[in-house]
Amino acid sequence: MLFKNILLAYDGSELSEKALEQALGLLKVMPEAALDIVHAYEFPRFFIGEGIAPVPGTVNKEIFDVAEQTTNELKTRLREAGVDGNVQMIQGAPGEVLVEFAVQNGNDLIVIGSRGRSGIQEFMLGSVSHHVVQHAGVPVLVVKS
Repeated sequence: MLFKNILLAYDGSELSEKALEQALGLLKVMPEAALDIVHAYEFPRFFIGEGIAPVPGTVNKEIFDVAEQTTNELKTRLREAGVDGNVQMIQGAPGEVLVEFAVQNGNDLIVIGSRGRSGIQEFMLGSVSHHVVQHAGVPVLVVKS
């Protein structure tokens, strides 16, 4: 068996859907492999000079609610497809969260879309998939459109 413990990064974007399809395809070839799926979300921070401006609680609540909805929908889809996967929602910088999760859980492959929902943030701060490729200690399968 090539891989025993696969980690899928999922944010509900089109490319994360394609990454999900790839991960499920790998499970068909390696049915004894385990699947961890992480939806990493981050609360916005607004910098003013050297300080951080407070973010209204309603904004953070909306972000949390979307993350929870995305995770719950994914759990339902996996259950309906008969796939046993460990789905988790983790708050933090997505690239860092994914690399740390892989280390802590002994994942030996990370599957990730080349771009997620972050649009302008990805352009300004650097790509999550790029961070994972550069910092992961295991192979990374980057799924492109």
